[in-house]
Amino acid sequence: IYLYLSQSLSHTLSSSGSSLTSHYHAGDKSDKLMSKAWRAVDTEERIKLSFEAINANSSAASAYILLAEEFASTVPEADKFFRQALKIADTNIRRYQAMSNTDSKTNSLQRRDINICVYARRRIAMCFRKMGKLKECIKITRELIKEFPLMSVLHIHENLIEALLTSKAYNEVQQLLVRYDDLTLPKSAVICYSAALLKIRPVSERFFSEVTSKRGLTAVQFAAVEALQRAVEFNPHVPQYILEEKPLILPPEHLLKRGDSEAIAYSFYHAAHWKEVPGAVKFLKCFWKDTFKLIPFPLEKGKLFHPYTSSTEDTDRELLPLFHEVSVYPKKELPFFLVFTAGLCLFTLSLALLTHFYPIFMGELARIGLEYFATPFAVIAEHLQALLPQQIWNLLTRA
Repeated sequence: IYLYLSQSLSHTLSSSGSSLTSHYHAGDKSDKLMSKAWRAVDTEERIKLSFEAINANSSAASAYILLAEEFASTVPEADKFFRQALKIADTNIRRYQAMSNTDSKTNSLQRRDINICVYARRRIAMCFRKMGKLKECIKITRELIKEFPLMSVLHIHENLIEALLTSKAYNEVQQLLVRYDDLTLPKSAVICYSAALLKIRPVSERFFSEVTSKRGLTAVQFAAVEALQRAVEFNPHVPQYILEEKPLILPPEHLLKRGDSEAIAYSFYHAAHWKEVPGAVKFLKCFWKDTFKLIPFPLEKGKLFHPYTSSTEDTDRELLPLFHEVSVYPKKELPFFLVFTAGLCLFTLSLALLTHFYPIFMGELARIGLEYFATPFAVIAEHLQALLPQQIWNLLTRA
């Protein structure tokens, strides 16, 4: 979560030395404390260092960010910390803009405060979303996208998509996807599955699998299936959580694109949107597995996206808790012939070893086994002999 803030702070400390600005001293005690806090593994240690940084400098904006994320126990309390960080960052940015002469050290500090400002405003918008204030959330995220178009790496547009879907503003979501669902831009589960949901929405309510199997798909239904298959190819783990075939857990702090961690994060916030659209879950259940027929060798070649990497499973196991059963794609299944051959070889080897070490016992066991095996045939022969005339039976036994 704190990637940009920690990188900005580290860059400031390494480039600014001990020079003074009008308000920030880049090498002062609070910055050094926060540099340690970003790297600390223990949560209690990070919180302790953040409070020490605030005591050393009440204008340590990044300390308020960390406290909002890890110390605040309620959404309103987190919102309070974020607003304090935003107030400090805005004051510093205005001060830098008022300077007539700026050097590289001042520019470094300004970049850090801009990152803090963007991050704090985004998190305030998410607090509004948690508190049910959708209009305020949508307003802040729109302003951020407009003021900082190059900050798409923070995925602010994905927060806006989620808020618009919650308010059922499907037309506005479509306009947003036209901008971000571009071949040249990086994809995500939010982009792909939101585009599929909007394609499915017009046809899902009147969709009946029995009628479709007889008449075939219409042009609109075919477009919806293609959008769904595109989304499933990007992240095949999502449908299991939306269809409740796998238990959903809290999303992890970090996620891996196209991995199980991203599928959990998407489903946690967006599964409700699929259930709000009548018939969308049923449509998903009917067609999502057909995607795998289009990509028989997903580790070697994809249809619309790059092939899957074999390291996805290992990375997800590091990001997700131990009690969670990680979803794996493609599953490493052995062919039946190979499994049958291996089992037959193990059985033959076991018999050979037992015969070598216990020949008398195995000989007796083989004799008993053959007697039991031959008993049904002897009974059948007796019945046939009683039913068939003697002449025919003699002809059969001679043959």
